[in-house]
Amino acid sequence: MMNQPSQLSDKAIKNAIPEKKKRPKLTMKQSKYLFVYICLLLPIIFYLGIRIIPTLYTFNIGFREWNILSPEKPFVGLENYATLFNDEVFRKSLVNTAIFIVIGVIGQVVIGLFIALLLQRINRFVGFFRVIYFIPYVTSIVAVSWVFRWLFMNNGFMNEMLVTIGIPPQLFLNSPNQAIFVIIGTMIWQALGFQMVIFLAGLENIPSTFYEAADVDGASPFQKLKMITIPLLNPTIVFSVVIGSINFIQVSFTQVVNMSVDSAGGPLHSTLTIVVYIYQLAFRQYSMGLASAATVVLFLFILALTIFQMKVLTKKFDY
Repeated sequence: MMNQPSQLSDKAIKNAIPEKKKRPKLTMKQSKYLFVYICLLLPIIFYLGIRIIPTLYTFNIGFREWNILSPEKPFVGLENYATLFNDEVFRKSLVNTAIFIVIGVIGQVVIGLFIALLLQRINRFVGFFRVIYFIPYVTSIVAVSWVFRWLFMNNGFMNEMLVTIGIPPQLFLNSPNQAIFVIIGTMIWQALGFQMVIFLAGLENIPSTFYEAADVDGASPFQKLKMITIPLLNPTIVFSVVIGSINFIQVSFTQVVNMSVDSAGGPLHSTLTIVVYIYQLAFRQYSMGLASAATVVLFLFILALTIFQMKVLTKKFDY
């Protein structure tokens, strides 16, 4: 009886203290969704920090006289853009970039499709030939550039072959008229493996019943290519052209720097591309304002080119 008041007091104390509300536990489905969103959030934050924010900051720098060696960065408006388009070298780089895209993309798409059609027809050593054509694509760009540079030197292998068949030696990389086409040819050769794989994947998705029906109607190989293969490869062709164009703009920096006679788009700026021009402005002349303005021009150029290609190609093969 002596312990009863203390027991009552303990119960009263427990009743006086409010119990903590338990948080509802997440279901298995909600936990999975939460894990997925967290995994997606990290790449988004990384992409914003590495891509979006620096891109927007580039627009800001393009409107300023931004010299790395100067502490003052005054706002100059469109003066950097006016300076660029008044620069003959910049206009030359735009023309050269357009030449790279037109000849290079058409060349690699046409030849890549041709090789894919040939490989689709063979029955033996299929894997061997696919590996052989794909190896250049995964080879170091610098190594490929230097090998082709040695091949096209004045006393290189190509001139030795020309002399043996009675053709006088050519200047190749030392010629303002030939250098750009040598570099474009090198880039086409190295990109054929990628184009081949893309077109083989597209060709394998075309049902064989279309070709069987065409055989019954007596269609020629060219008619089957025109009326069946190319229309059904429309999405693959659009993807190949768009990706190829972007790659030619971006990757051409390595080939131009390593294959040109002066590593700066020579001779006489004949191989200078807009990417190399931006590099020279930013890291040799330390003019980040002009370099950023040129980067914005390149961004708009790629955007307009991609939209144009998708519009034209989808209408061109719309049967």
